[in-house]
Order: sequence, then C-alpha cells, then structure tokens
Amino acid sequence: MHLAYPAVLAALLFCVGLYGVLARRNAILVLMSVELMLNAVNLNLVAFDVWLRDALHAGQALTLFTIAIAAAEIGIGLAIVLMVYRNRGTSDVDRLRDTRESDEDPVTGDEKAEATA
Repeated sequence: MHLAYPAVLAALLFCVGLYGVLARRNAILVLMSVELMLNAVNLNLVAFDVWLRDALHAGQALTLFTIAIAAAEIGIGLAIVLMVYRNRGTSDVDRLRDTRESDEDPVTGDEKAEATA
C-alpha cells in the first residue's frame, strides 16, 4: 500500500475539521470538528506505523491513547456545553466569548449602580 493514499485522506479530513472549527458558531459542531481533526491524526499514525514496519507498533499504541483522550475530551466538552446552554440559553460560540456576568440590566439595558456601604 502506498503511503500517499492515507496521507492525502488524513490531510483532507484535517482540513475539513479545521474549516469546521474556524467557520462554525455552534459549540457542538466545533467539538465534532476537533474530533475529526484527531481522527485524521490517528489515521496518519497508523499509516506511518504500517509503512515503517515498526516492531513495537508505537503508532498504533499512540493511537489508542489518542482515542482514550478524545473520548474524555468529548465527555467533558459536552458537559461544559450543556451547562453553558442551561445557564445562558445558547451554545453560540460568538456570544460566549465573555463569560463573566455583565453589569448591565437585561431589561432596561442600563448600567447597575455599585452598592457602596
């Protein structure tokens, strides 16, 4: 098997994932794009492991660790996104850049006065 086929496929998958991270506003779709990028890396690791004929199969072992880390990342990421959605009512990444609470009244739009004692 030629190394070019899986390498080109992995590059295409990585580019699609990168486009998804940069262009999407929904946090769930951004997490899916990150997973796509990690899968492209896994494909490269296995392809180079087969091509180099490594006796220890280090590429495949590293791929297993990457899959385990990706599973933990998606679990924690989804939990964070769900909590943010419950608190804010949106999972739009552009609206979530400033996570601190604002000093603005949501009804009138006026600044809240600081209470000093």
